[in-house]
This record gives sequence, C-alpha cells and structure tokens, in this order.
Amino acid sequence: MMVEEDVSGGVTGYIKHHLTHLTVQQGHGKFFALHLDSVIFTLALSFVLILLLAIAARRATSGVPGKFQAAIECLVDFVDSTVKDTFHGSNRFIAPLAITIFALVFLENFMDILPVDALPAAAKVFGVEHLRTVATADINTTVGMAIGVFILIQWVGISAKGPTVFFGEFFTAPFHAHGTVAKIILAPVNLLFRLIEEAVRPLSLSMRLFGNMYAGELIFLLIACFTLGATLNHLSTYILGTGQLIAGVIWTGFHYLIITLQAFIFMVLTIVYVGIAAEKH
Repeated sequence: MMVEEDVSGGVTGYIKHHLTHLTVQQGHGKFFALHLDSVIFTLALSFVLILLLAIAARRATSGVPGKFQAAIECLVDFVDSTVKDTFHGSNRFIAPLAITIFALVFLENFMDILPVDALPAAAKVFGVEHLRTVATADINTTVGMAIGVFILIQWVGISAKGPTVFFGEFFTAPFHAHGTVAKIILAPVNLLFRLIEEAVRPLSLSMRLFGNMYAGELIFLLIACFTLGATLNHLSTYILGTGQLIAGVIWTGFHYLIITLQAFIFMVLTIVYVGIAAEKH
C-alpha cells in the first residue's frame, strides 16, 4: 500500500489532513461546526443495515437456510441470549434495540478496515478536500449515541417505576436509611452519588468507543506513512513497503477483534444500564 497523497506537509501534514472532517460551519465557534462526513456515513450505514435486515426478513424460509439467513439468525440468537442473560425484564423492546446498536456500531467501526486513502482520494476527485469515513472515531457521533442511550435509560426507569419512585431514588439510594432524620442527612449524599452515576454512564460509553476507534484509525495512518513520498527507484521503498504490508496485515487482523469487541461492549453496557434503571432499589 503506497501513499500517493501530496506529501508537502510530511508525516504530520498527512495525518492532520486525514484527521480533518468535512465540516459545515453553522455559526461561530467549534460548537457550531457540523461534521458532515460523520452524518453522511452514519445515515448511509443505517440505510444499509435496514436494507440487509429487510432482505433477510423477506427471504427467510423455514427450510434449510442459506448462508445469509444463517448469518442473520446467528446474530439474532447471539444478541437474544445476551439480552436474556443480562436483562431480566421483558425483552420485546430491548432485544431489537440491542441488535440495532450492535450491528450499526459494528458497521461504523468496520469502515476503519478500508484503505485509509481509498474513499478520501475518490472524494477528492469530486472536489471534496477532507473526508473521514469512521463515524465512531468522531467524538460527536459517540457522544450523540451515548446521549440517546441516556435518554432511553431515563424513559425506561420512569415507565417501569413511575415518576415518584424513580426520582425518589435519587435521594434514597445507594445509601438506605430507616429513620426520618437519617434519610434527611443521607439525601444530599445520595443525590450527589446518583448525579455522578448518571453522568458517568454516557461519558464512559462515548469515550471508550471514541478512544479505541480513534487510536485504531491513527495506527492505520502511521502504517500508511511507511512509504509516504517513496519512489520505486530506491531500495528503502521495497524494505519499508514489505514492513508496511506485514504491519498492515497484523493490525488489520487484530483490529477485527477490536471493532467487534467495541460494538459488543457498547451493546452490553446499554442493556445493563437499562436493566439497572428498570430495577427498584
């Protein structure tokens, strides 16, 4: 894999170029910057997921399943068994949610397997200077997903317990008391711990996924820099090219495990958090 990108900025310029988003400014400041590439790839992969599941549903047969149906059934059985082991309430809503989260996060992570210069080079032909293909390597995407899970947690908790019990637990858990005076004394402490607990959940979900995918993307870029600006008439090109090939194959194989594991962790933590919200303390 030899890099044919403009190398005037060297390794630093090459990496910075690939880590720059296709941005649309909606106002003044970074807060109002819309990362259009993350939005496009998230929507495109969501459509691909819906299309694949729709095709699997339409072609489903009670006879001997084909390879595609068998793969989808394995995914459904795997997620359903995970939900049953983790969430002890009704999983009619949780299981489809878990499948959606796992499959979508996996597809977004899988974009990191594509050659780092493939899609950005194709976009450059159409005048698009910057393009990042891994939406989960964008903190905005992972934070948005984590906030969605956070809202879901509150909705499930209120639906399962009612507003009075749900918000009452902010002052009565995790430290329980029996006397009125003890309850009043522990109420501020319980509220503080509960607020920290609620804030940590979306933070841990978003930062874990973002950190792993950003690091993986950066390592692929560093491997691509082995032959940055290289020419075919130098022996070093072939030596570095061989090292690049070996490093790329090894990291790609290891990264398959990372992208699957991160999708699984995001799914399981979502199920766990929803399960905790539904249980009475």
